[in-house]
Amino acid sequence: MEPFYTALSSIKVLRCSVGQVFSSLANGLRADHGEEGRETKFLLELQELLSAVTQHLRDVEQAVNSLTPPPGPFNLGNTSLLSQESAQERQQLYNQVVLSYKWTDKVHEYSNLAVALLSQNSLKRSYTNSSTAKRKKTLTSSHNVSPQAVDTVIATIDRLYPDMNVSVSRPFATNVVSQVTLGRVLQAVVAFKGLMIEWVVVKGYGESLELWTESRHKVFRKVTEHAHAAMLHFYSPTLPELAVRSFMTWFHSYINLFNGPCKRCNNHLYSALPPTWRDLRTLEPYHEECKP
Repeated sequence: MEPFYTALSSIKVLRCSVGQVFSSLANGLRADHGEEGRETKFLLELQELLSAVTQHLRDVEQAVNSLTPPPGPFNLGNTSLLSQESAQERQQLYNQVVLSYKWTDKVHEYSNLAVALLSQNSLKRSYTNSSTAKRKKTLTSSHNVSPQAVDTVIATIDRLYPDMNVSVSRPFATNVVSQVTLGRVLQAVVAFKGLMIEWVVVKGYGESLELWTESRHKVFRKVTEHAHAAMLHFYSPTLPELAVRSFMTWFHSYINLFNGPCKRCNNHLYSALPPTWRDLRTLEPYHEECKP
């Protein structure tokens, strides 16, 4: 089986290298090519990528030539009986079984990668440790805030920006789910737990505001990703009001999402997207590829 796995790995590498070629062609001339000799640098980069594709194709051919055909048919076990189904609606059952096995293998692979990454993450959004939680009382934190205090903070933020409307609802007991409308540019749903921001979903103006479904537009899905990063960046258990105000100030900077150029390349569009990233300190707009 080792030559078979080697051939599959070679095919994966070849597909990745071909994808890099098409990605380079789609992006065209980039800011990192500089001002002088941009076309020459782009052609040299494309030539290197094509050379890599040629080398990987040779590796695939060598790996495939080293394979030996199986001596007989594969043993499919009881699944081979599925081909004997006479009912038309069940004849495609075998293909569905194969797809389900592939999907399950991918779930296992991604789960193992997620466990490895999460085990390295030491960030904690709580005051107490699980080992001392039984011996000590939970300290007052941004979780334990009265509903009146939360309403006061959100109302203050709503008055700060006349072009940003923030409304409050409580569909889940005392925790707040606020709807933020930023001009006619975008809208968002922000879920709180006390004064701690738990979840953010950004959507286009006119889309349905649902907490657990993402936008159908790529630009707002990108803004949602950056909002999650900003949510963690501004989190402060000791100063929860300042954390919420800082996040809302950062979020308000998206008022010029479609008419503000990138601070680095000075272009409005890059890879068919506006500058979707905002600097966490200066609030200046950048494309995701141009951010410092």
